[in-house]
Amino acid sequence: MSIPESKRRVAYINEMIESGHAAQLVAEGEAYHNTQLAAIADAICRREQVRVVLICGPSSSGKTSTSHKLCLELLAHGKQPVALSLDNWYVDGSLTPLKEDGTKDYESVYALDIKQLEEDLKALIAGKEIALPTFNFAEECREYLGETLQLENDAIMVIEGIHALNPILTEHIEHDCKFKIYAAPMSPVSLDGERWIPTYVHRLLRRMSRDYRTRGKSPQMTIASWPDVREGEVKWIEPFQKEADAQFDTSMLYELPAIRYTVETALQTVPATAKEYQVAEQLLYYLSFFEGLEASYIPRTSILREFIGGSQFNVG
Repeated sequence: MSIPESKRRVAYINEMIESGHAAQLVAEGEAYHNTQLAAIADAICRREQVRVVLICGPSSSGKTSTSHKLCLELLAHGKQPVALSLDNWYVDGSLTPLKEDGTKDYESVYALDIKQLEEDLKALIAGKEIALPTFNFAEECREYLGETLQLENDAIMVIEGIHALNPILTEHIEHDCKFKIYAAPMSPVSLDGERWIPTYVHRLLRRMSRDYRTRGKSPQMTIASWPDVREGEVKWIEPFQKEADAQFDTSMLYELPAIRYTVETALQTVPATAKEYQVAEQLLYYLSFFEGLEASYIPRTSILREFIGGSQFNVG
């Protein structure tokens, strides 16, 4: 399932905004997501033994919001979903694996405490109570703040993270207990029917918006770190896409017009002398094709809210 090509053209998107139909454009994008998620929830519920739903995707694919939106669909199907993030099982900073150059490799699957994660998941499936960890990113340490978790018999864990589909994380959990989802933007936008805006641009702009808004990182810093992010994706994420039971296209028709408001001015500050300048100019070129879309049109349940702020799900 993908967005029809006729609707993925800049001309269509701009026409909807300019003609006063921005709300309809946004509604179409949200309906596309909801239709996919309803079908995925149906597939999960048809497999009665499923207790663990694993959502994987590359950086800024919208995994966290996807997990919460899928939980709403599962609730509508009479299930008891619990959203969890693999981030809370990171090892302490002193144990983070190193790259060849001696820097910490946060993209490695071994940055996770695989043994503890699997022990906790197996205990939850068995109906036991566990101490629920929280990862303190500022201090680079896992903390236990008194929160516990015990699942009801019909509960389903919905777990998101970049390594969720890597078999090493759940190799001792029964195959029939697991349902795997790969989430990422999969529908590129067409400039003119011949030239296309690649989907990695969506993810880079999403990450840039979130970095700038919540982490104090300039667009130049985000661009500078992107090659390392992509290296980790090629090594640790993309090889396991084929493991997925379902694919979820997180593309949004209205995304680039909306994100233009959040990053365009900041992108223009990248110095012409910087090595990141060429990428910044390419991103500005893509954004220049779109009319801007105000955030007021975007529902708080939208995946895009994870990156531009205002999410109902308290993410980003």
